[in-house]
Amino acid sequence: MRARFAFPVLTALLMTWVGAGTLSAQPVDVMEATITDVQRALASGRLSCRALVQQYLDRIDAFDAQGPTFNSIQHRNARVLLEADSLDALPRTQARGPLHCVPVLLKDQVETRDMPTTYGSALFRDFVPLRDATIVERLEAAGAIILAKTTMGEFAGRYVGSAAGIVRNAYDPTRNPSGSSAGTGTAVAANLGLVGIGEDTGGSIRGPAAVNALVGLRPTLGLVSVFGMMPANPTQDVLGPMTRTVEDAARVLDVIAGYDPRDPITARSVGQRPASYRDALPASAQRTNALRGVRVGVLRTRRDSVADLRAARRDSTLSADSVARLEARVRARHVEFAKGLAVFERALGELRALGAEVVDSLVVPPVPGRRVGNDFETEEATDAYLAQHPNAPVRTFKEIMLAGVVNPWRARSMIQYVGKTTHDPDYLTVLQNREAQRTAVLALMADHQLDALVYATYDAAPTRIADDVLTNPRPDDEYGLGDNRGLSPTLGFPALTVPAGFTSDALPIGLELLGRPFSEARLLGIGHAYEQATRHRRPPPTAPALR
Repeated sequence: MRARFAFPVLTALLMTWVGAGTLSAQPVDVMEATITDVQRALASGRLSCRALVQQYLDRIDAFDAQGPTFNSIQHRNARVLLEADSLDALPRTQARGPLHCVPVLLKDQVETRDMPTTYGSALFRDFVPLRDATIVERLEAAGAIILAKTTMGEFAGRYVGSAAGIVRNAYDPTRNPSGSSAGTGTAVAANLGLVGIGEDTGGSIRGPAAVNALVGLRPTLGLVSVFGMMPANPTQDVLGPMTRTVEDAARVLDVIAGYDPRDPITARSVGQRPASYRDALPASAQRTNALRGVRVGVLRTRRDSVADLRAARRDSTLSADSVARLEARVRARHVEFAKGLAVFERALGELRALGAEVVDSLVVPPVPGRRVGNDFETEEATDAYLAQHPNAPVRTFKEIMLAGVVNPWRARSMIQYVGKTTHDPDYLTVLQNREAQRTAVLALMADHQLDALVYATYDAAPTRIADDVLTNPRPDDEYGLGDNRGLSPTLGFPALTVPAGFTSDALPIGLELLGRPFSEARLLGIGHAYEQATRHRRPPPTAPALR
């Protein structure tokens, strides 16, 4: 039984209430429903919590468990209907909290003590933690229901894992859903739950949100507790909302943000939070001049494979066939970048039309040295985390790698972490370079008086899934093509992606806004104004309303 749900009303009384028709009202359509839509229907008696939850369960059956599947749901909460009944037993005027009866899809990297937490790995398929994560406790205290755990890239990397296989994009199941919060992104996009929670170490909230036409917020490092979550890189790991609207993201952030003594880094957030993030959202964003006075700086990264091609042509060890294949790939990449760029340029035009001052073609000054990436923390952090769980199937990161279970593609990238520690002198270089880059970005924003930096989350739409991603450590997969997600995690600054529109072949592109530390309210306000004026979000045709 979940800690936050009690059942004080006698079953007989509850069934009498249901039989009288109070809770058996015609269900409200969940397609693209928002928290406001649902709570108004609940308050009016037009909808019961049970009916709401059942609709999502029916959609999971229809689109994730039978026939062609997204493979986005890892575990369902077996008690979810009983928990809904518990909320229905309350008087309609007595909501449990601000997320009363909000069905949440939770990335399976986050601990739940009544469902397995697999981290996307078959090694942890039967592992049930003895505690709930802080974010779970806060969601449930606010009245939310954990509907299901979502499939993720194994140990927080990419979109495949030994626990469940391949997660697929909601808009085109032959294409990747980004990662590693892949299941949350696909499931929320397909309306299999009301809102979702993802985790972002290098882009794992914003990537799946961008390629699934969602809103995804990576909070400032230290705003949201990560206690009860398996770490990847503690100086980068964050949890945040993945939703279909900016307002829903603000509502979720209001509940999950704030100091947690079990995660001391969240002490940074004290005094940095507004009374409510919803207060930053314009009451009624107008279609003209909605962003008057807002200044955004455009970051453009030229991703061109011509240099690689020229080098290959000079390489006498490569066959003519190899060079020809590379030439074909370069041409295909240019086509994909052109499609993504067209959407991004339209988005910049929309920002200007809404009154924003757009400062184009800015460049973040390079940091001294090369290293800002971090592979020194993972083994130490994983070992410390596993030590907190006496019932874990393994005790160390090395045991994970030696088990021979991890997807080969993921294992190839994870093996580089073995033997590295935060005592390595190169780790100090990483920290120094990061601090230099923070200063450079803050100076750039100050010099140009910017509210945010703006760029495409990906310069190109998601690529097709390679046939051998489950078996080949080096699959012919172009996952991450055009990836611009790395700046925010390196800095620890917040970033928000919102739908910017669709390519000519109907694939989503995300517009990303990066701000100063603890500027979530400002980013949400800008994102909301843009969203309300453009209305780019539309549900995927692969998951229509049920008849």
